[in-house]
Amino acid sequence: MNRSMILAAVCLTACVGAPAMAEVQVSNYDDLEEGFLGTSFVYNGITYRDVNGVGGVFPDGSTFTPGDTGDQLIIENAQLLFNDFPGWGSPSNVMNFGSAFITGDNLTLGALSRVSMDLPEQATSASVDMSFYENGPWGGIVFHFQALLGGSVVDESSFVIAGDGTGRDNIAFNTLSVSAAAFDELRIFATFGDEYSAPRLIIDDLTIDTVPGPATLLAFAPALVALRRRR
Repeated sequence: MNRSMILAAVCLTACVGAPAMAEVQVSNYDDLEEGFLGTSFVYNGITYRDVNGVGGVFPDGSTFTPGDTGDQLIIENAQLLFNDFPGWGSPSNVMNFGSAFITGDNLTLGALSRVSMDLPEQATSASVDMSFYENGPWGGIVFHFQALLGGSVVDESSFVIAGDGTGRDNIAFNTLSVSAAAFDELRIFATFGDEYSAPRLIIDDLTIDTVPGPATLLAFAPALVALRRRR
């Protein structure tokens, strides 16, 4: 075996044997215009879909129907929120849900029962910054963040919204994260007991660590062929 073939063999072995390099992608929505996006939208290769469309219950026992919460994906300019809480997210846009937004720097937090996000390639970890209302009528609702592979849940994190159902609500923040060997879908949803609920939520800085698939290795093939031909 001549020197060119040896180099090609070494390169191929290194490419196949070495761990794939993770790529970190952050979706902050700041390059989008404020407004309605529709019921499905693709951003950074991620397909957002299935917003709400379910009925459920609130902690005080009142209920809502699928038509009560809206089904829109929305970009909201939240500059006034960032002015007051500069440590959260990244100014000035956020992803909102439901049926309405406020034009300009002010904002509203829409109702969110559920939303799904299909990833363009498999990932190993993800996190999302969340802003929501706590106390008031929201205390006891649970937010869930799931990672799925082929429709099956491979990891989940969650937290309970603070409050006892009395008093005035206030803005609050949290970050949820998931990780697994591989997943291709994310879901955020809210429950109270065994049913869906509809707390208010906006998200920012959806961060995903992806691992390049076999197609990445194929990118080396032309170089390896060319190297072998230079004998």
